[in-house]
Amino acid sequence: QVQVVESGGGLVQPGGSLRLSCSVSGNILRVNAMGWYRQAPGKQRELVAVITNGDSTNYAGSVKGRFTISRDNAKNAVYLQMNSLKPEDTAVYYCNADLHTLERFSGDYWGQGTQVTVSS
Repeated sequence: QVQVVESGGGLVQPGGSLRLSCSVSGNILRVNAMGWYRQAPGKQRELVAVITNGDSTNYAGSVKGRFTISRDNAKNAVYLQMNSLKPEDTAVYYCNADLHTLERFSGDYWGQGTQVTVSS
C-alpha cells in the first residue's frame, strides 16, 4: 500500500553534484521525520541526513557543509542535494520515512535504494 521510491543516483566525477529524490505514496495520514541513509560494500548502513516535520535537520559530520536535505510536504517527498562529491561518498543511498498510515500509527518505511558512484 505504501511505496517509498528513490531516484537520481548515478555515476559522477569527484567534485561533481547529484540530487536524490524520494517519493512516498499511499494512504498516508501524516509524514513525520524523513531521512537518507547509505551503505557502502562491506560497511554498515549509516545515517547521512534527517529532517523533521518541523524542518529541523541533522547531518553526519562527513557530509556537513556539502549535502543539503529538504522536503516538500505537499508532495510527500524528500530530497538530498549532494555537492563536492568524494569517492568515499560511493554507496547505495536509502530513503527512510516515519509515517502515520492506516496500517500503523508510526513506523519506519524504506525505499529500495539508489546507487551513487563517485569515480574518475
